[in-house]
Amino acid sequence: MLEAFTVEASGRLAAEIAGGAEVPFEIVEERGGSAALYCYRPLTGEFIAGRVAALRTLGSYEPVADLIVDCDGLDVYLNEQGAARVPADRRGCAELAIATFLGCVFAERSEFGFEPVHFEAAYADLEHALYEGHCTVTVVAPVLGLALDPETTDLSLGDGLSLIRGDALRDAPPDAVWGDSDEPNVLAVLAVDQERSARPPVSVARVRFRRILTALRLFERGGYAIGPVAWTRTEAGSWRPVAIGASGRPRLETVVPATQEDELRAFCDLVSRRLPGGGELTWALSRFEMGCERLAPFEALTDYLLALRALLEPEGPSSGRLAQRLAVICAGPDERAALAERTAHAISLERAVITGLAPSGQGADALVEELAEHLRAILRDALCGHLDANLVEVADRLLAHEVAAAAPSTVR
Repeated sequence: MLEAFTVEASGRLAAEIAGGAEVPFEIVEERGGSAALYCYRPLTGEFIAGRVAALRTLGSYEPVADLIVDCDGLDVYLNEQGAARVPADRRGCAELAIATFLGCVFAERSEFGFEPVHFEAAYADLEHALYEGHCTVTVVAPVLGLALDPETTDLSLGDGLSLIRGDALRDAPPDAVWGDSDEPNVLAVLAVDQERSARPPVSVARVRFRRILTALRLFERGGYAIGPVAWTRTEAGSWRPVAIGASGRPRLETVVPATQEDELRAFCDLVSRRLPGGGELTWALSRFEMGCERLAPFEALTDYLLALRALLEPEGPSSGRLAQRLAVICAGPDERAALAERTAHAISLERAVITGLAPSGQGADALVEELAEHLRAILRDALCGHLDANLVEVADRLLAHEVAAAAPSTVR
């Protein structure tokens, strides 16, 4: 029945063209590396949508509409095909599905001759949406500031989550793949098998992409960020943009060499399982990530110091214990005094930053970056279980041992 209607509709649309009607076009840009190519794309769906009234007069139209009006998967089919709005009433939904189906049969064509191969491909998508209960929904978002090894196109992180070089993902949305650089972005890709009636798993993707970002920031120094827009689609349907939230600005690009891929994969899994659910460690990790998202290093100084105080100076900054506790945990015996002195200097710069008198010169930036590295190491080791969660007790015990070792022995 649907095939008979499509044949009849093809004749009516062809008659419209013969009568002088024209299919509108748009100029689209196709990125392929550094070169941008432009081409004309016929807006077939728009042309068909403008002739729905004429299609309703066809003898085969009403039987087809009556056949599909009660199908539960019509809204799923329309969402897969990128419909901007799905009608609330069943009849309107069925009529939009018919026009959408014809748009798929004659996609990007300016002529409307019936071709069985195009009909079969469009019908397979319709049948799949209407009559199969499960589907695969994919969500992608660019991971900025990250590059994979030149020989790696896909780094699987498990449970449907991967890092994929954008130009290696078939039919990926161009705006996700290409940014300001001539090199393609790395994409975070989440594939979820779910009921067709369920909403796209954007909230799940948001959480899991954020965990990737956290793991990257703890794993290796870099300026990582997740793009503010993600794209989702069901099966091989159309991509639809969705807001996923901004997460900083990339300051530099970090390459993950092939030799570190297994380590990164294991670390991402560990972070996803052991992220704290509250307490000082959670708060400090949050402040650390705020610092990572600052555009200039000195702007992050207060973020890093607040995180370190939460972990190492619960008595408050007036106690003056942060510098020594940080030094005894992060430096060897011969380097502790120097690190404590640099930390004290960083603390002295905080007031200047707060009042807008940002320190100038590479020395100040290097000092902030060093502070960030020590904080990263503490957070990473605490999450991995290499450091006791009570860092104050760890530091004070080490300091007491150091004092005892330096005290002269008493011989009776």
